[in-house]
This record gives sequence, structure tokens and C-alpha cells, in this order.
Amino acid sequence: MFWQKGLGFILVIMILCISQPALADWTHPLSFSNAELSRRDFSGQSLQAAEFSNANLEMANFTSADLRGAILSASVMTKVNLHGADLTNAMVDGVKLIGADLTDAVLKETLLLRTIFTDVNITGADFTEAILDKAQIKELCQKASGVNSQTGVETRDSLGC
Repeated sequence: MFWQKGLGFILVIMILCISQPALADWTHPLSFSNAELSRRDFSGQSLQAAEFSNANLEMANFTSADLRGAILSASVMTKVNLHGADLTNAMVDGVKLIGADLTDAVLKETLLLRTIFTDVNITGADFTEAILDKAQIKELCQKASGVNSQTGVETRDSLGC
């Protein structure tokens, strides 16, 4: 009987250890939804899986920021600086990227549907497997040039121009 109680205790401990993630493995993503963040400097920051949906990011600086998996849906991103930013697997749908700098940005597998690209600089941007509609691709191909310094992919090739 004593050994049965001991086994039960050991089983409970094992279940708790297996089912609970280590504290270092689980962190809450940052949430900036609906926030006023115009002119904010996020350059070089790790913002993986951060949520910026419906935020005002006008003239914000994300130079070389890690935005992998970030959600920027329906945000105001007029004149935003995304130079060298990594937006792999990000959601940038329904965004107005008017006057934005996407120079050398990585937008691999990024959702970009309904995003407006007016007066943007996409020199060296990598759009490999990004989700865009045909009209967006046609518009971006007219201004596409350069090679991404991080991935080595030509902008025109990544868009399928």
C-alpha cells in the first residue's frame, strides 16, 4: 500500500512537469492594439508576435526590428520606417503603407492583402511567398529592384515579376 501512494505521488509530479511549460519557454506577446504610437522608436527591438492591430504607427521607426509573426492588421502606417525589419509570417493586411520605407525588409510568407503601397520604397525587400493579390504584385513590380542583404533574394524574383 505504501508503494502505491508513492507511485501516485510520482505520477502526479511527472504529469505536472510534462504538462506545464517552463517559465522561460512561455511569454506573453506584447499588445499595442488600438494604441497611439506615432513617431515611436522601435528600432532594433525584438517584437516577435507583438500585436499592433488598429494602432496609429504613423512615422514610427522599426528599423532592423524583429517583427516575425507580428500582427499589424488595419493599422495606420503612413511614413513608417521598416528598413531592414524582419516581418516573416506577419499579418500586415488592410494597412496603408503610404510613403513607407521597406528597403531591405524581409516579408517572407507575410499576409499583405488589402494593403496599400503608395509611394513606398521596396528596394531590396524580400516578398518570398508573401500573400498578395495580382493588382498589388503588378504595382510593386513597377518599382521593384535590388537584392535583400539578409536573404540574398532579388526583390523582382521574390514578387515573381
